[in-house]
Amino acid sequence: MCGIAGKVDFSGRPVAASLIESMCERLAHRGPDDQHVHAAAGVGLGQRRLAIIDLDPRAAAPMPNEDASAWVTFNGEIYNFQELRADLVAKGHQFRSHGDTEVLVHLYEEHGPAMVQKLRGMFAFAIWDAKRKRLFAARDRIGKKPFFYARIGHTLVFASEIKALFADPEVPRVPNYRAIDEYLTYQYVPAPLTAFEGICKLPAGHTLLCDADGQIRIDGYWEPPLAAKTTANEEEIMEELRVRLRESVRLRMIADVPVGAFLSGGIDSGAIVALMAEQSAKPVKTFTIVSRNDPGDEAPYARLVAERYGTDHHEIMIEPHAAEVLPLLVRHYDEPFADPSALPTYHVSKATREHVTVALSGDGGDENFAGYSNYAVVQSWGRFDAIPAPLRTLAGRGAGAVLDRLPYGNQTARISRALTMMAGDVPDRFHLQHTILKPQEKRVAYTREMRSRIGGDERRVDLPWREGMDPLDWMMRHDFNYYVADCLMTKTDIASMACSLEVRCPLLDHTLIEFAATIPSAMKRNSQGGKQIFKNAVRGLLPPELMTKPKSGFQFPVAAWFRGELAPLVRETLLGGTARTRTLFERTFVQRMFDEHVAGRRDWSSRLWALLFLELWFREHVG
Repeated sequence: MCGIAGKVDFSGRPVAASLIESMCERLAHRGPDDQHVHAAAGVGLGQRRLAIIDLDPRAAAPMPNEDASAWVTFNGEIYNFQELRADLVAKGHQFRSHGDTEVLVHLYEEHGPAMVQKLRGMFAFAIWDAKRKRLFAARDRIGKKPFFYARIGHTLVFASEIKALFADPEVPRVPNYRAIDEYLTYQYVPAPLTAFEGICKLPAGHTLLCDADGQIRIDGYWEPPLAAKTTANEEEIMEELRVRLRESVRLRMIADVPVGAFLSGGIDSGAIVALMAEQSAKPVKTFTIVSRNDPGDEAPYARLVAERYGTDHHEIMIEPHAAEVLPLLVRHYDEPFADPSALPTYHVSKATREHVTVALSGDGGDENFAGYSNYAVVQSWGRFDAIPAPLRTLAGRGAGAVLDRLPYGNQTARISRALTMMAGDVPDRFHLQHTILKPQEKRVAYTREMRSRIGGDERRVDLPWREGMDPLDWMMRHDFNYYVADCLMTKTDIASMACSLEVRCPLLDHTLIEFAATIPSAMKRNSQGGKQIFKNAVRGLLPPELMTKPKSGFQFPVAAWFRGELAPLVRETLLGGTARTRTLFERTFVQRMFDEHVAGRRDWSSRLWALLFLELWFREHVG
């Protein structure tokens, strides 16, 4: 696991090694073990290294092929590198290291950009092709590893994090208000946008090819499949699922450093730990978050798994003062990010890093097997589909438009949203269900200046929809296309790498995702809840108490904190002079949200958190 950076100058001028060094220094947390730079005419590549596989210094990158006609800088892990290496050696390629990085540059020699189809892992890399004077870069299918870039004049600059780009004085630091509007919709900035004008993020499952003239081409090479459903019976599916799970876990246990696991007390992480224990000669090191004020605390269930498999178990207590780390998170995330679970993710990563360098996580179970309760909420509005669509549209949207012209009120806004859900199709309902700041709230929260800076209508990030599609399949694919890469993986990558910890996600192996897509959705979610086929497949691995408990997860107590210890911070940050001078939000509406939340009349915590992070982001990254 590493941090990468680089610059290409299409005029052929040398790129200063000192610039690449400065970029890499801003990524030191991603790779504390060493730093290396390759600078030549027209190109500079750099890498900070967190040594995981082949700890020999000769395995450090940037790394060339035999004649130095191609160089690679790489962040991530290639889980099938041994198989690929054997094939390349058989074809005559010579290796100087035993890790996965060097495999990439030789694979590029053999297959060019098509090489990405052969990779199984998490990765963001860039290869400088000196013969063709071009840069080829790629991001893994699920978006586990980030890749940011900017085209500035006659140069292209790229890095694992935006902060490294700003080491180049030619990269402007101008906020992108359209992206900020999308952040306030989705709680993250969807690719390819970033919160800064002129800086892009390469979408998951895409490649970038920049030729000698500076022309950039972005191509997609993978997307979550809309697969034909299997005709196998449930027992056959479960057996195949268990085989694939074991293989996925086994591959992610390959490392030359200590490996552990996050253990939340849920079924997903519990199954991962069980499968690790089956394949480990030593007790697995496990790490659990504990909150004294969390009524849904899953730590007792995590202990049951730990006891069953004799793990070396560690519990990390989260208290309100843990939010003192918020400014640190704002500095690390570079963009506004409104998922408050970034805070416990950081704390568990920090504690885990004291014992291991790699941790396996249960991320991906809900997206693969329809675990989210929001899926059921969206499905429940389908009962109105018995009414002909033109009538629903006329009644729902017409009445909603009338309500939206009335002065804002919590009750009228809720009725208006309900009418939208009734009148809409699955994408309409899914979109509204998952937005942070609802359209009715934006209308009264945004100032005229904010609306003018955004310009135009809101961009919806949606997959194509047509009548007859399976709503659950559509929602799961939508989450894989957007939420998983730009929110879930961003949260995990930034929070863990801030602590120099590598996190691997067996349930997000792309071959497992492709297999799960063939399972009928009715086997995943039914009247008993989500993840049914997965629960049945791993039932024998886990204590029975885990199989019957309600779905919970770690409930970050932001609502209670905002009414108590953190209320002064929220008040000062959102209603103080600095926020008012930005003239982005109507102070009266922000005051109303804060007052109603503190008084316990309404839970505005998700909106207040989003605005809090945004204001702190402005102060840290914009000024």
